Amino acid sequence: MNKITTFISHAREELHKVIFPTKMQVRQAFIAVIIVVVAIALFLALVDFIMSLIISSVL
Repeated sequence: MNKITTFISHAREELHKVIFPTKMQVRQAFIAVIIVVVAIALFLALVDFIMSLIISSVL
C-alpha cells in the first residue's frame, strides 16, 4: 500500500510541473498543422496529376 501512495504523490508532483498550452497557443498550432496538411495534400495531388499524365501519354 505504501508503494501506491508514494506513486500517487509523485504523480501529483509531476502534474504540478506540467505547463499546459494556452488557448492562443493551441489555436496557432492547429492553424499551422492545417496549413501544412493542405500544402502537402496539394503537392501530392499535383505530383499524382503529373504522373498520371505521363503514364497516360506513354500508354
